[in-house]
Amino acid sequence: MMREDAEAMREETRERVDGLVEMLVDCRRRTLELVSDLSDEQMLGPQLRIVNPPLWEIGHLAWFQERWNLRRITDERFEPSKILPQADELYDSMEVAHDTRWDLPLLSRGENLLYMRRVLDETLRKIEAGGPTPQNAYFARLAAFHEDMHGEAFTYTRQTHALPAPPISGYDPSVLDDGPAGPLAGDAEVPGGEFVLGADRNLPFVFDNEKWGHPVEVAPFRISRAPVTNEEFAAFVEDGGYGDGELWSEAGRRWRDEAGDVFPVYWSRKPEGLYARSFDTTEALSPHAPVIHVNWYEAEAYCRWAGRRLPTEAEWEMAASGGDPAGRKRLYPWGDEPPGPRHANLDGRLLGPANVAAFPEGDSAFGCRQMIGNVWEWCADDFGPYPGFVPDPYADYSEPWFGDHKVLRGGSWATRGRMLRNTWRNFATPDRRDIFAGFRTCAL
Repeated sequence: MMREDAEAMREETRERVDGLVEMLVDCRRRTLELVSDLSDEQMLGPQLRIVNPPLWEIGHLAWFQERWNLRRITDERFEPSKILPQADELYDSMEVAHDTRWDLPLLSRGENLLYMRRVLDETLRKIEAGGPTPQNAYFARLAAFHEDMHGEAFTYTRQTHALPAPPISGYDPSVLDDGPAGPLAGDAEVPGGEFVLGADRNLPFVFDNEKWGHPVEVAPFRISRAPVTNEEFAAFVEDGGYGDGELWSEAGRRWRDEAGDVFPVYWSRKPEGLYARSFDTTEALSPHAPVIHVNWYEAEAYCRWAGRRLPTEAEWEMAASGGDPAGRKRLYPWGDEPPGPRHANLDGRLLGPANVAAFPEGDSAFGCRQMIGNVWEWCADDFGPYPGFVPDPYADYSEPWFGDHKVLRGGSWATRGRMLRNTWRNFATPDRRDIFAGFRTCAL
């Protein structure tokens, strides 16, 4: 019996090691896909406030993985890089000013790829030799999810620069075969009550801004079953919504006046109607797809025009994870099963948003659809700490951004599903339109 127990433990350890290795290898495969077809000129790209040069970004990914998996002595102390002596001077995102990243003596593409390979190989060797200890597992996941987030950033950088859609190997439009399409009207009724906002302590990995679940009181509310569509947002545009100062907050008016736009950033008007650019292709607006690449100010103005409001993040999370017949808080809208291709539009499978009626198998208990995937959803709240907040080892992940960012929930079509859950909190400044963000609304 003891021999059988020992063998079972060895098998479990092997499975956990294999899981970490597979995750890290898959992250790197996707990163390399996202830059594989870019020219040297495109790897640098024009200097913009909202994106990084991809050539810098791939070096930063290697630096981050090396720092936390190979160089870490304590949460505050790190050994010098044994692979790239100048790594900190080039790739430390908190020390290297954003505007200087185009002018640094960066490694060449080939040198960066070699640096990435050496760091990954050493990280995998460490996991293989040391096993899936809590520390090894935590920092492996930290590096993987960090790389996943940058993978989404590579994707919206390509959109920003009007580059071709990325050559993602998981592209699979067949996930929509035989599924519903079109609009999805109406509200879900959520009864409110006491609700635990935030992550459970039993999860294997959460970020510090999700910690920890704490009770909040939520009044009954009605939230739209689907995000706002292009067709619905176009009605706001055609009604002069961008020109009506009464619909915009003071900060929103300042942004609108500076931007000078009369519709979302990638929209255009032709004699036959409204069009939208996706990567390097411009096509007629898809009426029942969720509006995307709108910022918080635009979402707020639309809500005023429609006589609606943005959900608070407590309302959003309650609509996504509450209402389970067994009284449990769901990890995902549909239950505790990890996201699959029939649940949500994730992992770049469709290279863009699906119509809002798609993926009914991903509905929440209250009947809300696509609360995971398709588009990130703006919430009303400022991004801030939960009670008792303590920074995790990667202290720069959340705390520096409290106060002047807004909360986004749910993930987009380009987000990796392995990262997400109902408690996941994304954040961005309210003027950002380059990210894959839309919104849903609540009744007043």
